[in-house]
Amino acid sequence: MSYYTSTILTDTTFEAALETTTAALAKEGFGIISEIDVSGTLKKKMDVDLKRYTILGACNPGYAHHAIQTEDKIGVFLPCNVVVIEQSPDTVEVAAVDPVASMISVENSELTEMSQEVQKKLKLVIQAL
Repeated sequence: MSYYTSTILTDTTFEAALETTTAALAKEGFGIISEIDVSGTLKKKMDVDLKRYTILGACNPGYAHHAIQTEDKIGVFLPCNVVVIEQSPDTVEVAAVDPVASMISVENSELTEMSQEVQKKLKLVIQAL
């Protein structure tokens, strides 16, 4: 089982890929609650160069609320991370976590079912790109 699903976008800019990804997530009920510029942070903290790499913390409030009510420590797996990676100047990869893979270690059938629903939504996001 893979821990992510992804797609490659061609003939696009990194900024356009971020916008398109954010819009596709919103269409499936996810908001962005965090945005981490990994490449910028590593440059600032360690003076290393890394291809443009941003982690979007995507959250569907209804699912998050239900998950926290079900397992109060489930926040260690939240939000659903989506990475946007510039593979070349006009090629960007977008990858989303597979919540089913994340929830394997949590032995709670209610969360297993929910993670399957979230997985479907994240796959729709990736397919929409």
